[in-house]
Amino acid sequence: MTVKQLSMPELADACRESGVTNVGLWREPVQTYGVERTAKLVRDAGLTVTTLCRGGFFTAIDPDERAAALADNRRAVDEAATLGTDTLVLVSGGLPAGSKDLHGARERIADALAVLGPYAEDHGVKLAIEPLHPMYASDRCVVSTLTQALDLAERFPAHQVGVTVDTYHIWWDDQAPAQIARAGAGGRIHTFQLADWTTPLPEGVLNGRGQIGDGAIDMREWLGHVTAAGYTGAIEVELFNDALWARDGREVLAETAERFVTHTAD
Repeated sequence: MTVKQLSMPELADACRESGVTNVGLWREPVQTYGVERTAKLVRDAGLTVTTLCRGGFFTAIDPDERAAALADNRRAVDEAATLGTDTLVLVSGGLPAGSKDLHGARERIADALAVLGPYAEDHGVKLAIEPLHPMYASDRCVVSTLTQALDLAERFPAHQVGVTVDTYHIWWDDQAPAQIARAGAGGRIHTFQLADWTTPLPEGVLNGRGQIGDGAIDMREWLGHVTAAGYTGAIEVELFNDALWARDGREVLAETAERFVTHTAD
């Protein structure tokens, strides 16, 4: 998503040029190009798919809508397995229209995970609940902290359900370091993502993730927390940023790789 202006073949070429060997994919461009075609493309390019984003949106009250969400999430699990990744990132969903019941929404997430977790396990895929910054709680994700994400995940086996640690969403939370340690002790850190916090936020706030090094987040600090918790997996950079999307994608990818080294290396 950091370079969504690139087509799938262009992305594969740009990764080769930049020495990037891991890629986290999003469902919409994968579906546009074709799931099987994408799987072959990344294999032929020598790329490892670290995660697929996104499943989730489990909070509907209407039974038909809930059934449709579960069906779509089963498809997402199938797509992840085809792409060769063992992790499906979940954005859990916001409040249904007219509802103010955060607790009820979170319980419906748990109900969905109880169904989806075993299905994912059967396909060799883990579910990674991603807490989003509280500014998204009403419309996008009622899970706002790692504490809330782990309280949900720990109802299920760690090989079925864990969490996504994303600096953009948790950097403000002074409880997050302890929760990262909690997640690591339980084997529940399924992916780790970087994005910086820059202000002012854009209208709509969604596309405000800053390039690494441009904002307020100490990337080395958060990498230290995750490493101390025992995480040894891939580290993703996920930037939603209109200014970056307006630039040449190859240039953005090369810049991002350079920033990653500059702001995470010892």
